[in-house]
Amino acid sequence: VDMRNSCSSHHVLLLAYQSFGLVFGDLSISPLYVYKCTFYGGLSHHQTEDTIFGAFSLIFWTITLLSLIKYMVFVLTADDNGEGGIFALYALLCRHARFSLLLNQQAADEEISTYYGHGDANRSLPSSAFKRLIERNKRSKTALLLLVLVGTSMVITIGVLTPAISVSSSIDGLVAKTSLKHTTVSGLSTFTICLASQGTVVMIACALLVGLFVLQHRGTNKVAFLFAPIMICWLLLIATAGLYNILRWNPSVFKALSPYYIYKFFRDTGKDGWLSLGGILLCITGTEAIFAELGQFTATSIRFAFCCVVYPCLVLQYMGQAAFLSKNFSALHTSFYASIPDPFFWPVLMMAMLAAMVASQAVIFATFSIVKQCYALGCFPRVKIVHKPRWVLGQIYIPEINWLLMIFTLAVTIGFRDTRHIAFAFGLACMSLAFVTTLLMPLIINFVWNRHLAFSILFIIFLGTVELVFVTSSWANIPNGGWITIILSLLFTFTTYVWHYGNRKKYLYDQHNKVSMKSILNLGPSLGIIKVPGIALIYTELASGVPATFTHFLTKLPAFYQVVVFVCSKTVPIPYVPQRERYLIGRVGPKTYRMYRCIIRSGYKDVNKDGDDFEDELVMSIAEFIQLESEGCGSNVDCSVDGRLAVVKTSNKFGTRLSRSISEVNIAGSSSSRSQTTVTNSKSPVLKRLKAEYEQELPRLSMMRRFQFRPMDTKFRQPQVKEELFDLVEAKDAEVAYIVGHGHVKAKRNSTFAKQLVIDVAYSFLRKNCRSTAVMLNIPHICLIKVGMNYYL
Repeated sequence: VDMRNSCSSHHVLLLAYQSFGLVFGDLSISPLYVYKCTFYGGLSHHQTEDTIFGAFSLIFWTITLLSLIKYMVFVLTADDNGEGGIFALYALLCRHARFSLLLNQQAADEEISTYYGHGDANRSLPSSAFKRLIERNKRSKTALLLLVLVGTSMVITIGVLTPAISVSSSIDGLVAKTSLKHTTVSGLSTFTICLASQGTVVMIACALLVGLFVLQHRGTNKVAFLFAPIMICWLLLIATAGLYNILRWNPSVFKALSPYYIYKFFRDTGKDGWLSLGGILLCITGTEAIFAELGQFTATSIRFAFCCVVYPCLVLQYMGQAAFLSKNFSALHTSFYASIPDPFFWPVLMMAMLAAMVASQAVIFATFSIVKQCYALGCFPRVKIVHKPRWVLGQIYIPEINWLLMIFTLAVTIGFRDTRHIAFAFGLACMSLAFVTTLLMPLIINFVWNRHLAFSILFIIFLGTVELVFVTSSWANIPNGGWITIILSLLFTFTTYVWHYGNRKKYLYDQHNKVSMKSILNLGPSLGIIKVPGIALIYTELASGVPATFTHFLTKLPAFYQVVVFVCSKTVPIPYVPQRERYLIGRVGPKTYRMYRCIIRSGYKDVNKDGDDFEDELVMSIAEFIQLESEGCGSNVDCSVDGRLAVVKTSNKFGTRLSRSISEVNIAGSSSSRSQTTVTNSKSPVLKRLKAEYEQELPRLSMMRRFQFRPMDTKFRQPQVKEELFDLVEAKDAEVAYIVGHGHVKAKRNSTFAKQLVIDVAYSFLRKNCRSTAVMLNIPHICLIKVGMNYYL
C-alpha cells in the first residue's frame, strides 16, 4: 500500500509540474496589467495609501473567492469522466436530463459504459419538478444551448484577445524603461519618446504574433517540455520581486488582507471604485482555462499546483506592487516594471515575453479544442482538424481557425495600441465566460449531483452575486474597448447557432421524408434492380429508417451494389467512446437484402488519427455482428432498439473470428464464374491472408459453393451465415463506393422574412464556404458518388 501511495504521489507531482505550462499561463501573467487598468479614469485621482491597500484587498479576495473557492472546490469536481470545460458541463446535463437539442442522440447513446462512470451513478433517482419543467419546455432547452454557445463564443474571443494583451503587455516594459530613463526631459519630449516607443512595441508585438500563429501547424511537441520551466521561473521571479518590494517599501501592506479595506475603498472612491472593478477582475483572467484543460491532468494535481505555487506567488506579487505603489503614486501606469529593481529588469522582461508566448500558445490550443468540440456536436461549420501521431496527445490544429485568430489578433493589436483598452475587452470576455459557468453549476448541483435545490440557490446567490457585480462593472467599460468583445462574441454566437439551426431543420426534413421499411419490403427480395459487386456506404444523418437519398438514387439508376451499409456518424455527449463500443450495427430488411445500418459513435473530444483503416474496421464489425447474431444476444453483443441494432463489443483481437471462420474453409468441387470474382485487391492483412488461402482452394470449388467448416468449428454450421460472410468479403474486395448527399437548401416560400434570411443567406453562405462532407470524412475522390437533393426547410 505504501508503494502504491508513493507512486500515486509521484504521478500527482509530475502532472502538477506539467500543468504549469498549459493551465496557469494566462493567470500568471495578469500582474503585468492589473494595477495599470485598475487605476484608470476617475480612480487615478484617488492616490492614497488606503486606496492602494483597498485595491490589493479586492484583488486578494477576488482570487480567493472566484479562483480558489469556486474553481478549486466546486467547479473542478464537476468533471465529465475527467474532462472539463463548458461542453463538459453541457454533456453532463444532457446525460442526466433530456436537455439535449443535438440531432437524434437517443439511438446512438445505447450501452456506452462511460455513461455509467464517474458522476452517473444516480441516474435512476426520481426527477424533481424543476427538472421535469425544463425537460418539457423546448424554450428552456434552446435557452440552455444558447447559453453554452455564448460561453463557447467567449472562449474563441479570449483566443483572439489573449495573445494581443499578453504579448503587448510583456513588451510594454520597453515603454516603462524609456519613460524612466528620460525623466529629466521636458514633458513634451518625454511624450514624444514614449509615443515612438509605443509604436515600436506594436511592431515588435505584431512580429511575435505572426511568428506564433505561423508555427502552429508544426505542433508544440518539440518545445512543450520548456513550457513548465518557463512558467515556474516566471512565478518565482514575480514572487521574489513582490517580497522584495514588501520588505523595502511598506511591510504594513499585510494589513490590507483584511476585508475592512474593501469597505474603506468603496467609501472613499464611490462610483470610481465600482468602475475600477473592470480592472480588478483581470486578476482572475485565465482561471476558466484551469477547468477547460482538466482532461490532460487530474483535479488533484491542478489543486496542488495552484494552492502550493501559483496562489502564493500571485498574492506576493500583487502585495509587493501595492507596497511599491503606496510610496510611488507616480508609477501607477507602469506599476509592474517600475517595481522591478534595475539589475533584474532585463531578465524579468525576457521572462515576461517568454511567459506571454507560452500563455498565448496554451489559449490558442484551448480555442482549437473548443471549436472541435463545438463542431463535433453540430454547432460549428465543417473545418479541417489536423492531428499528427508525433504530436502531444490530444493536440490538434485547425488551419481556418488559426488564420482567423491571427487576423483578428493583429487587428486588435494595431487598432487599439493601448493595452488598457485590450485589457478591458479581455476582462469582459473572461468575466462573461466565468458567469456562464456559474449559471450552469446550479443545474449540475441539482441534476447531476442530486443535491437539494437549496444548495443550488445558495451557490448562485453567494458566487453569482459577486460575479454579477464584476460583470456590470466590466460592461461599463464597453466604450473603452469592451465593444470589440461584444462584436466578436455576437459574430461567433450567430455563426454557431445558425449552423445548428440549419442542420437541425435539414435533419427534421430528412426525418420527415425518410422511406418506411414497409415500402422497401414491398419491392421484393431483389429490390427490383440489378445487383453489381461491391459495397455502397450511404452516409446519412438518420439513425433509423431509410434515407430519401437511397430511393432517389434507385430512381435514377437501374443497378445498385450487392451490399448496402447506411452509415450514420454521431457524436454522443461523452468525451471519448471506447473503440470496442464505437460501432452500433443493425440489419435493414431481411438477410437476403444484404443491407445493414452502422452508427459510428464518437465522443466530443475524440480525434480521428491519420492512418485509420475505416473500411476494414467497418467490414470486420459487420462480420462480427453477423456471427454474433447467429448465436443470439450473448455476452459480446447487447441488443438495443427493437432488436435490430446491436453494440458489437469487439475485443483487442478485433476481427480474428472472421479470419478464423473463413480461413478454415474446406471447399469441394469446381469453381463457378461468380466465385472467381472474389478477393482481388485486398488491403487488410486479414483479407490478404483470406485471399491467399481462398485461391489455394479454387480448384475444389463447386457450382453451388458449399462451405464445410472443420468439425471442431461447431458455432457456424448455418449455411446462410457462411454465405453472408462470403458475400461481405467478396463485395469488400470488389469495390467500395461512398454515397453522400449534396443538398441545395432553401427556405419554404411561406417562411417568415427572418427565417428566409437565416436559411437562404447565412446558412447557405456557411455551407458554401466550409469544408465539404467528403473532405471531412477523408473519402477518396475516385470512390465518391454525390446524390443531389433539394431541401425546402
